[in-house]
Amino acid sequence: MTPTTNQRKDVLVTERELWLDGPPHQLFSRLRSECPVHWTARISEFPNEAGFWSVTRAEGVHAVSRDWRTYSSELGGVTVLTDVFPLELARAMFIGMDPPRHDRLKMLFQAGFTPRRIAAHEPAIRRIVADVLDRVARRDRCDLVSDVAQPVVSRVIGSFMGIPEEGHAAWAGLMNATLGAADPDLNPDGVGSVVAKVVPEIFARCRQLIAERREHPTDDLTSVLVHAEIDGQRLEEHEIVMGFFLLVAAGNDSTKATYCSGMRALVENPDQRGLLLDDPSLIPSAVEESLRMFPAFAHFRRTATTDTELGGCPIRRGDKVVMWYPSSNRDASRYPDPDRFDVRRNPDHQAFGAGGRHFCLGAALARLELRILFEETLRRFPQMTLDGAPVMAESVFINQLKMLQARLGAWVSNRRLSKSSS
Repeated sequence: MTPTTNQRKDVLVTERELWLDGPPHQLFSRLRSECPVHWTARISEFPNEAGFWSVTRAEGVHAVSRDWRTYSSELGGVTVLTDVFPLELARAMFIGMDPPRHDRLKMLFQAGFTPRRIAAHEPAIRRIVADVLDRVARRDRCDLVSDVAQPVVSRVIGSFMGIPEEGHAAWAGLMNATLGAADPDLNPDGVGSVVAKVVPEIFARCRQLIAERREHPTDDLTSVLVHAEIDGQRLEEHEIVMGFFLLVAAGNDSTKATYCSGMRALVENPDQRGLLLDDPSLIPSAVEESLRMFPAFAHFRRTATTDTELGGCPIRRGDKVVMWYPSSNRDASRYPDPDRFDVRRNPDHQAFGAGGRHFCLGAALARLELRILFEETLRRFPQMTLDGAPVMAESVFINQLKMLQARLGAWVSNRRLSKSSS
C-alpha cells in the first residue's frame, strides 16, 4: 500500500519508546492536525504484523465505531497486535463479534447489568472501598495502584461475578498478565506465556465456577449467565467462559486505571481537588473528566470489510483500522483546551467506546465504582501528595499506571464529603 500525500511515513505510532511514559500525546496532537487518518507501515517489534491505519480524531472514531458493516470486529481481531492476543480468543468474546452473533450474546449478558442490579451493589461497593482505605490509613504512605485500586476492583468484580474471596488476588494477577502482556512487571514470563500458561488457567478456573453454578444457582452474575435464556436459547459453555474473561478483565483494569490517573491529576492540580472538596456534587463530573483524559484502553481495532475511504484516505479491504481513544478524547475540535484537567467540564467522551453496538456493557458499574472511590478517598485523605515518580505500564493497549506512590497526609474531617457519601 502506498500512503497518500497527507500521510507522515516517518511516524511509527506503536514504537515502544513512544509509550514508555503512557500515550504519546504530543504525537497524537500532531497527527490530528497533520494527518488524522495515518498509515503506519510496520511494527518493529512484531515484523509479522501488517501495517495499520490510525484514527485520531473523535469524528473519525465515531464513524468507525458505528459502521460495523464496513469496519468489522470479528474479521481480524480487536487489537492492533494479533500476535499477542490470538484471533480465535478475540472471536470467542462478544467484543470480537459482529451482528447477529454479537447482538444475541450481548443481550444475554445484559441480563446481569440492569440499572436496578447495579444500583443494588452501591452499599456493598462502598463497604469494600471503605474497608480498603481504612486499612491503608494506618500508614503514612501507600501505592494507590497495588494497595487501593487493585484490591477494591478485584473485590468488586469478584463479588459481582461470584468469585470466592480467596481467589480475588489470583484472578487479578491473571488479568494483569493477559492485558499487560508486554510489561515485564505485569507479566514477567513474557508474551508467549499468555497463551501457553495464563489463558489455560483462566479457562480452568472459570469452568469450575460455571459447573458449581449449574449445580447450585446463586444471585451472582455467573449464575445469571449460566441460566440466562432468550427465545429458548442459553449461552454455551465456551461463550460463558469468554464472556466471564471479558467482564473480569474489564472490571479489573478499567476502573483501576482511571481511578489512579484521576487521583494523580487531582494531586497534581490542587485547585481542581479544592473544587471537589468544597463542592462534592462535582465528583461525577470529575469522574467523566478523568475518563476523558485517561481512558483505560488506548485502542481498539477494526478490519475493513471492503474498499472504502476515511478522512480522504483509501482504506482497502482487510486493512487494520485502529481507533486511538487517548487521542480522540483530546480532540481540540471537540474539547476546548483539551490537555487541561477540568473537573467542571463534565464531558461526553469515548472512553467506553464511541457508541454503536460495542459501547461498554459495564459503563454504569464503572461510573458507580469510580464515584465512590473518589468520594471516599477525598474524604479520608484531602491532603494526599505524591511520593516519587508515577510509573506507567509498558503497553500500547492498556493505558494505566502500575505504580503511584503517595503520602496520605493527616486524616482531615470533611463534613461535606462525608455527608455526600452517607
